Amino acid sequence: MKKNKRIIFTVSLAIALIFGSAGTASAMHIMEGFLPLNHCLVWGAVCIPFLIIGISSIRKIVERNRKTLLILVMVGAYAFVLSALKIPSVTGSSSHPTGTGLGAMLFGPTAMCVIGIIVLLFQAILLAHGGLTTLGANTFSMAIAGPFVAYGIYVVCNKLHAPKAVAVFLAASISNLFTYCVTAFQLALAHPAEIGGFRASFVEFLGIFAVTQMPLAIIEGLLAVIVIKGLEAYAKPELTALRYFEGGAI
Repeated sequence: MKKNKRIIFTVSLAIALIFGSAGTASAMHIMEGFLPLNHCLVWGAVCIPFLIIGISSIRKIVERNRKTLLILVMVGAYAFVLSALKIPSVTGSSSHPTGTGLGAMLFGPTAMCVIGIIVLLFQAILLAHGGLTTLGANTFSMAIAGPFVAYGIYVVCNKLHAPKAVAVFLAASISNLFTYCVTAFQLALAHPAEIGGFRASFVEFLGIFAVTQMPLAIIEGLLAVIVIKGLEAYAKPELTALRYFEGGAI
């Protein structure tokens, strides 16, 4: 079993690395200095309660079954590589997957708040992808809003007895799109248009990423299904411990 778990971890990471080898445009993570200081402070403060609950959630999960720690590490690596992907859009900006929906289905949305902020922190420091002052805003969009939507959709699909593959695909893809809606909201709030104000700016920011984000959301949904199928085959005891087969993570 240990060998099988190493295999699925390696294969999943390799797939993510292949998808992550695209071009080097500016990233969709809100860059350093792009938000006013008061916005940075507010978004950072909003994230604190989620992080506290997330740390407690991870501690309980690992204490219940330490073997799930390997899957938790895999989920972090998966999110790190996928969200570092940068695909140029037709507008001169860029889009990328998020990778946080998968973890939300397995460990719950609050756990992904912790994983997400760690991923974003390393990306800001090592890859200049995002920023330190905008860490709170990026955490809220990618590691809080997206995972909660993914988890909600996954639970609802299971209550409706939808096939697991359908539930995973919808949760991962829609959470990807919702993350970008939240990011567009954050940017529009900080930079309202001179004509039309917040609404015009919000529509403009949504339009910037629409062309590339739709296919990326589909790709992320399909990739999440592939990874889940692999975990179901090689890490069934760990998924059982996470209550995955009961229709929702802890």
